[in-house]
Amino acid sequence: MEKKWFAVIVAGGSGTRMGSELPKQFIELNGIPILMHTLKLFSSFLPQPEIVLVLPKNQFDAWSKLCSFHSFSTKYTLIAGGETRFHSVKNGLAAIAGEGLVAIHDGVRPFVSFQTLERCLQTAAEKGSAIPVVKPSESVRLGTLQLSQSLDRDTFWLVQTPQVFTLKIIKECYQTEWSDLFTDDASVAEKGGVAVTLVEGNYENIKITTPHDLLVANAILKSR
Repeated sequence: MEKKWFAVIVAGGSGTRMGSELPKQFIELNGIPILMHTLKLFSSFLPQPEIVLVLPKNQFDAWSKLCSFHSFSTKYTLIAGGETRFHSVKNGLAAIAGEGLVAIHDGVRPFVSFQTLERCLQTAAEKGSAIPVVKPSESVRLGTLQLSQSLDRDTFWLVQTPQVFTLKIIKECYQTEWSDLFTDDASVAEKGGVAVTLVEGNYENIKITTPHDLLVANAILKSR
């Protein structure tokens, strides 16, 4: 992967589903906040990206104190988030000057593998986009608790991040108006007419949003 690249790390969680007053990205995992694990992972990948961290403005002070307490020295540019994830990503993209690839990643996904990251970057360099996915391991049904039907799980994918795009293209896509149908960056790109390319993700690349996720995350760390 020869192109210059950037990473937009979006961390706007409140901790509600975690049952915590502390924002989920600040909850400790093996002694340091989850978000620091994620930032350290990206900064240790070669070639290193230029990192943009997007946080809610009202979390800046708390984050600064955490960085001081943990002597956290990873380099990044801090940008204020917006009303939704869409607006936060848009703010992060606007802070980037130049050309290359951009990986948009959830701050509470600290276990994306270097292999997944490499696949995403290489594919995006060739195709213009790369979305990491994995197959569901359980049966899938469509409908409500009262009325549903079985579906073929082999036709479904579970979508992860980082979602990687040519910077110029995804910036243009994010000039559209926000819609509640935008569940990730790929859905924004598709609205802009961009064909998204799927690549193999890794099952450890979980999004830590619930107490159960935290248990799994600790198990992943212990297994390493």
